[in-house]
Amino acid sequence: MPGFASISAQQLFRLVGTTDCPVLIDIQIEPDFAADPRLIPGAFRHAHDRIETLIPDLVGRRAVVICQKGKKLSEGAAALLRCHGVEAENLEGGALGWVADGLPMIPAAVLPTSNLWVTRHRPKIDRIACPWLIRRFVDASARFLFVTPAEVEAVAEKFGATPYDIEGVTFSHRGEKCSFDAFLDDFALHTEALDRLATVVRGADTDRHDLAPQAAGLLAVSVGLSRQFKDDLSQLEAGMVVYDALYRWARDGFDEGHDWPAGRKS
Repeated sequence: MPGFASISAQQLFRLVGTTDCPVLIDIQIEPDFAADPRLIPGAFRHAHDRIETLIPDLVGRRAVVICQKGKKLSEGAAALLRCHGVEAENLEGGALGWVADGLPMIPAAVLPTSNLWVTRHRPKIDRIACPWLIRRFVDASARFLFVTPAEVEAVAEKFGATPYDIEGVTFSHRGEKCSFDAFLDDFALHTEALDRLATVVRGADTDRHDLAPQAAGLLAVSVGLSRQFKDDLSQLEAGMVVYDALYRWARDGFDEGHDWPAGRKS
């Protein structure tokens, strides 16, 4: 059992990717982080001796503080946050404990320096699924620009944004796989649930409904959302709810069926 004001790696893993996920603050000192420069999905780096600068952004939110071993640095920083009324815990066992449990870690080298992303306007599937993945597992503060297809790369250059889901960029289709798959590969986010969801996204995005029976439904919902919303950002916010639900299905409910009235004759 986790100690006082701490959370286990498995307990935290159940929260990562959901709307209930706490703010994840990695305060490992540079030598410790350099020994394994990877981040727990959704975490961001911050100096332990500047933890109080985060307080204005943490009011009313839950936070988990992460150091290498889950000892003095994270315990002290979490306790300091609690002095300011923040609901803060430390990760039991720290980053090393997370790795020992075989849980996913994102290589810091692949993370963009900016939280700004850009893609083609009028999104359908990949261009909504990828922002959901980024916000839930990589950077909760990520912002997304939807622009004319011909201007994506120029906008990326001028505004320091990372382009995705267009030809010739890093995060795009690769062979028979789609951009969502590329993010899972490069961010090392392969889990049973995300791989199951990726199959549905790939089937819907590449018109391969044979890959998963849910693919046709996702296509229908995605086309419906694109017709319902003229504003791409409004569509993205609605789509976030859809993918939140799909992730919970992929994680917890994929083997559940529905039959009512029960035992009816065909």
